[in-house]
This record gives sequence, C-alpha cells and structure tokens, in this order.
Amino acid sequence: MNMLAPIHADTASEVSPSKQRRLSRRGGAMAAIALVLVAGAAWKWLDQPDAQAAATPIATVGISAPLAREVTQWDEYVGRFAPSQTVEIRPRVSGAVTALHFRDGDIVRKGQLLFTIDQRPFRAALAEAQADVAAARSTLALARSDYARVQRLTGDEAISASEVDALRARLQSAKAALAAAEARARQRSLDMEFTQVRAPIAGRVSDRRIDIGNLVAGGDGASATLLTTINKLDPIYFSFDASEALFLKAQRDREDGEGATAVEVRLQDETDYKWKGQLDFTDNGLDPRSGTIRVRATFANPGMFLAPGLFGNMRLASGGTMRALLVPDAAIQSDQARKTVMVVGKDDSVSVKPVELGPVVDGLRIIRSGLTPQDRVIVGNVQAAMPGTKVAVRAAPIKPQPTPVTPVDPAAAPAAAQATFAR
Repeated sequence: MNMLAPIHADTASEVSPSKQRRLSRRGGAMAAIALVLVAGAAWKWLDQPDAQAAATPIATVGISAPLAREVTQWDEYVGRFAPSQTVEIRPRVSGAVTALHFRDGDIVRKGQLLFTIDQRPFRAALAEAQADVAAARSTLALARSDYARVQRLTGDEAISASEVDALRARLQSAKAALAAAEARARQRSLDMEFTQVRAPIAGRVSDRRIDIGNLVAGGDGASATLLTTINKLDPIYFSFDASEALFLKAQRDREDGEGATAVEVRLQDETDYKWKGQLDFTDNGLDPRSGTIRVRATFANPGMFLAPGLFGNMRLASGGTMRALLVPDAAIQSDQARKTVMVVGKDDSVSVKPVELGPVVDGLRIIRSGLTPQDRVIVGNVQAAMPGTKVAVRAAPIKPQPTPVTPVDPAAAPAAAQATFAR
C-alpha cells in the first residue's frame, strides 16, 4: 500500500498537464469558430441595405408649396443723402467777435442771430454819416432859397443870366451832395447791421470756427473768415447714379406714360423701405467715363433724422406689379456659387433644385426662377434632410412676416412698405 501511493501521485502529476493542454486547444478552436460566425453574421447584416435603413429613423420635415402673390417691380440703387442747401457763414465786416448766440449743432431758424461783431466803430461811422446828411440838407435848403429869390427879381432888380446859371448849378450840386451823403449813411447803416451775423436759411448749424474775442476779416468773397456752416435738412436730397441701361429704360417708360417718380429708401440698419420721396432732378448728360447719369430725389425730413452723408438703398417702381413665388429665406442653401432649395418628390425622396433669387419681401425670399407652384419645398427642419434620402412630411404653410416699423417721425417715416421686386 505504501508503495502504490507515490506511484499514483506521480501518475496524476503526469496526466494533469496533458489534459490541460487538450482543454486549452479545444477552447481556442471554439473561440475561433465563434469569431468566424460573428464576423459572417455582421458582414451579412452590413450587406443588407434594407436592414440598415430600417435601423435608421426617418427624418420628419415641414413642406409647403411656394407662396404666390403680386409684388411690385422695382429698380434698386445705392446713394447718399445730401443737404438741399448749404451756406457758409462769413462776416461782411471786419472786427472782434463780442457775442455768440447759438450752441454747436443747434437747429436754427431763418434770420436767427448767430454772432455779434464789435459795433462801436460802425456806430460812430454811422453817426458821422448821418451828420453829413444833415449838413447836405442845410446846404441844399440855402441853395434852393437863393435860386428862388433871383427868380422873383424883375426890372432893375434883375441880375445877369450868368449869375442865375451859377445859382442853378449850386442848387443842383447841393442836391447831389445830399444824395451822396444819404448813400454813405445807408452804407454805414448796412455795416452796422452786418455786425449782427444772422442765419440766411433754416437748418442745422455746424460747430463754431471762431470764439469770442477773435478778430475776423469781412468781405464778399472767400477771403472773409469762415464762422460756421448751415445745412438745410428739410427737405433733404438723395443723390445716386443710374446706369445708361436704366436711364434708357426710364426714358422709354416716360414716353409710354409709365414713368415713375415715387421712390423709397431704407437705411443701413433698417429692413423696410419706410422713407418716401419723389424724383426731382436728372442731370443733363451721362458721364462718358463711367456711363452713368446723376439723379436726385427729395425727401421730407421734418424731424431732422436724416443727415447728409448717410448711405441708403433706394428703390424706384419701374414696371407695375407681377406675380412671383416666395419661400422662407431660411429654406435657401448655398452650394458654392449657386443657391439651392430642397424639394420632396412624390415618393417622399429629397432632391435639390438650383434657384435664382430676388429680394426679401415680408420675411420671404422671391424666387425668380427654378421653382414651380406645384413643388413641395422643405421649409421646416431643413438641416435634417439629405438629398437622395426619404423623409416623413408634415404641412408647414408659408406665411408672410411683416417687419414691425417704428418711425422716428410719423410724418417723415410712414410705415407699411409695399412688396418689392428688384430686376
């Protein structure tokens, strides 16, 4: 018994590693078989597009037919506002500025006092001129009396004809001297009036160029000192350049009795054309270098909101109304240099259509070409749609979204612009 125990132990020791190796090889083979089966199943699943598509959820998008409505045809321009009048304020007489009667940037009325120049020298000159007038009147009265006396003399009291002629000449000279004295007095009175520099027009005054105490040079030309400037802003002008083609088109329309004079302008921070005006001037020739012609419109500006130098986008009604198709601007996509919209076909598959765009009207983009009234345009959840895929659809009617307008001045900025179409 004692001898068998170690032999049994040795046998067990030798068998156990062998069994372990067999079990290890068997497990590796089974793992390899399982891996092959899994790979085959995955390949089969990937090779079935229907199964893969069934596993991907279908996107739901909003669709609508393009909105069809009447819009006004417009020609569009870019221009700049300019004052209807500009005046440089310069003194007519020389002297020291003694008073300033406005604040920089004020709105001034016609005839309002702006500057006062030292009046003392001119007051003295006026008094001297008035004294000369009084002396000339006295001399004239004496000459008239002497001449009247000799005319009454007869017989032996009569004087020679030469003396009568001398008295008559002295009377005429006295009249001329009085006229000259009165003219000098009027000139001195004007100089006295010119010491008060007043606004020749109503408008917005610029800043002062001269402070109190400075000497200014007077005169009637550019040599006179510039005191300030005034721009007349009501009405205000809007100037722009029109191309030769648009000028010829306007001329043809005018010949046909369809020429338009009403214009509308929107500023750079506005979305609506709320400023209304009228064409009032077209230049007498085209610029041969640029092929354009200068045109001007007039706008009421009682609130003085519009200022010279402001840029604006102007539109001129040029061709009545037409029926156009509109879609939300958010439905427009960019494909490099072209614009596109996505539409849904009868089989609910998505496709892309290139389109030509017009301006935005009430939040909607005019489509000049590329769509038909029957197209189902994707207007909702656009980012979930992919060309070539199928989608679930829901109705999403297109509604205009007028931009609310708050005019600065109700008289100058009426709201509710018309629908627009730019050629």
